[in-house]
Amino acid sequence: MVFNGEIYNYREIAAALVAEGWELSTASDTEVLLTAYIAWGEAALEKLRGMFAFAIWDRPHNVLFCARDYFGIKPFYYTIQNDQFIFASEIKAILEHPAYERELNREALEQYLSFQFSALPETFFKGIFKLPPAHSLTVHRNGTIELKRYWEPSFNEEKDRPLDEAARAIDEAMAESVQYHNVADVEVGSFLSSGIDSSYMAARLAKVNPDVQTFTVGFAEYEGERDEVSWARELAGILDIKNTSKHISQQEYWDALPFVQWHMDEPSGDPSAVALYFVDQLAAQQVKAVLSGEGADEFFGGYKIYQAPLASSKLSGLPAPLLRAGASLLKALNLRGANYLERASETVADWYYTNANGVAFTVEERERVLKAPLHCPAPQTVVANVYNEAASKHLDHPTQMQYVDLFCWLVGDILLKTDKMAMAHSLESRVPFLDKKMFEMAATLPLDQRVTPEQTKVALRQASTCAIPQSWAQKEKLGFPVPMVNWLRDDENHRRVKTWFSGPEAEQFFNTDELMRLLDEHQNGADRSRKIFMVWMFLIWYRMYFVEQAPPTNWRFSEGAEPPLKEI
Repeated sequence: MVFNGEIYNYREIAAALVAEGWELSTASDTEVLLTAYIAWGEAALEKLRGMFAFAIWDRPHNVLFCARDYFGIKPFYYTIQNDQFIFASEIKAILEHPAYERELNREALEQYLSFQFSALPETFFKGIFKLPPAHSLTVHRNGTIELKRYWEPSFNEEKDRPLDEAARAIDEAMAESVQYHNVADVEVGSFLSSGIDSSYMAARLAKVNPDVQTFTVGFAEYEGERDEVSWARELAGILDIKNTSKHISQQEYWDALPFVQWHMDEPSGDPSAVALYFVDQLAAQQVKAVLSGEGADEFFGGYKIYQAPLASSKLSGLPAPLLRAGASLLKALNLRGANYLERASETVADWYYTNANGVAFTVEERERVLKAPLHCPAPQTVVANVYNEAASKHLDHPTQMQYVDLFCWLVGDILLKTDKMAMAHSLESRVPFLDKKMFEMAATLPLDQRVTPEQTKVALRQASTCAIPQSWAQKEKLGFPVPMVNWLRDDENHRRVKTWFSGPEAEQFFNTDELMRLLDEHQNGADRSRKIFMVWMFLIWYRMYFVEQAPPTNWRFSEGAEPPLKEI
């Protein structure tokens, strides 16, 4: 077996195996996982709690059996070349195989501009695919491949359960999950930000381990203000736990960009990936494993965008053409409210596909900016099957949005950067919210215990008061405010990006006059920062993986030193 990850309930599984007469010679979760497969076959997957990507050579059945965890915490890439099945947890490992010849997947680029991450089953490298979360893959000797889904989320709302009872149940599940995720041969630390998710998680870990170390980063621009670092320090003081923090300078941020894109394997247009790179670097100096709060928003209804259908429902009785006409009028008059009316005239499946909605390129914009657009399906079409699944389960609109995010945003953006940035520093990132039992708990919550027009994460906030102060539990979600908007208006940074937008890579893929228009609009006051960042990150990534075909060892953006260009 080749195994990447952790099985947190391996001791219980080991006890069950021993009770059935199996002998174990180590205290390793690897041996337990392999023995569980030998004992129970594919059914072993149903018993696992953890993060995993593994492949088992099953000699008796003459097959290679592969699987990826429930939520896609750990990556699994594969390709078939010259009748060879090649797999790895990093794409760059597959690129080293002599049978694979690298080729850009232009369809992935087109969808990336709308999603801000690699959104398709096939990666940016033609012929290299991602095994989806909660799927197994069996490779037979005759060359056939069998892809099978072994788990899918189901929702069983308990509408009559009082909020305080639901909160207690969440807290019990969280306490158990944190305890499982703290099982390790090394010290386990925790991230700590201004948000409820990491605050609650770190406080729960502190009850298990009072000596826990926590880690926080912020930006130098906000130093001295009420930022991530100041909030974290204050809570650490209240909880009486250690906190190590760092303010990232603009120079450090720019210098890290090529290294972040190198470690991501595929381009990421998410500016917060860089902040994660630094907090992982900070944590890796003191611990080998760290808890992170990913998954709470998708499970418990944490994104403010989930409130949109609740607001739009007030206009559900009005004719759609009237709503669209009102939206057009507001746009023409440059008044607020156009998006509100547009969304009210459509179903959620018509307009929502990822948390990149509103900041990434529309279909019309990406076809205008690309030199040779493929006219790929709209992003709504890419996720249509997930919506159909959600609708078949008779889920309400906000829950449909959560369902889509479980299979799209969470795995394609959030978890990918979580794993890659941690692995860049040889740090193990563990995510207690993304536990199967935690999801089963979250799936029992009715909509009004997740999202209301006034509040997000209703029940989770209530549960967190078991460990953190009420004032923290009720704080609004801030995200991670990267000061990209102002940075890109700085003359030096504007020049730096302009150089890339007029370079050979940009000429190859984009209409550079459209790229310059984006830069000019941003310089003149319109916020085009996310679109600019997305294109720029692709260009950096492409130069490393297709032009230089080497890591960015000598790149120092802040010093103006960029690698020599080779002919494309």
